[in-house]
Amino acid sequence: MGFTSALETAQRVKAGSLRAADHVAEVLAGIEARNPELNAFIEVTAARALAEARAVDASRAAGRDPGLLAGVPFAVKNLYDVRGLPTLAGSKINRDLPPAGADATLVQRLNAAGAVLVGTLNMDEYAYGFSTENTHYGATRNPHDRTRVAGGSSGGSAAAVVAGLVPLTLGSDTNGSIRVPSSLCGNFGLKPTYVRLSRAGSFPVRRLARPSGPVLPFGR
Repeated sequence: MGFTSALETAQRVKAGSLRAADHVAEVLAGIEARNPELNAFIEVTAARALAEARAVDASRAAGRDPGLLAGVPFAVKNLYDVRGLPTLAGSKINRDLPPAGADATLVQRLNAAGAVLVGTLNMDEYAYGFSTENTHYGATRNPHDRTRVAGGSSGGSAAAVVAGLVPLTLGSDTNGSIRVPSSLCGNFGLKPTYVRLSRAGSFPVRRLARPSGPVLPFGR
């Protein structure tokens, strides 16, 4: 599968030259084939993704605006709540938490814009680290050199984009967790101004610090 940007995907879906369901199925196949060597994804939400993609196609077929990010696959660092999944924050003990009852606000906003959630991404445990060498879920590898790390703590977010698995991901940054993996993987990562974006539904991993908003690494 060749790399397709978020902008190109949305334009083609809205123009009717690409079905969101077909594109998402291809993206899911790419993740299944390539994630084992990278370990960027911890959970793949395939059934949800296909349902969301079909809803985008149905909206367009009915003559409604499918959204600015129509059919664009995205994934999130696993400290964001995803409905039906425990919010791991890279931790072993969080596996036993009750599943989230609702998506984080930023996930909801991306869905509302037509984007399609395909899974959750690896990170340093509780976002304390700069390498994404997670003791419980394994290390995320640098897409340019599998013998090297992807940086952290949003290493899965950066690696997934650079490897072309998805064009858009969410991460977080308090002390470099966007900037380090973006630098090591060689992609674009945005750390918004504090409180510019909602943190509702994200795991409060640093109670004494001030975690910022998401990373949006658009890739190539």
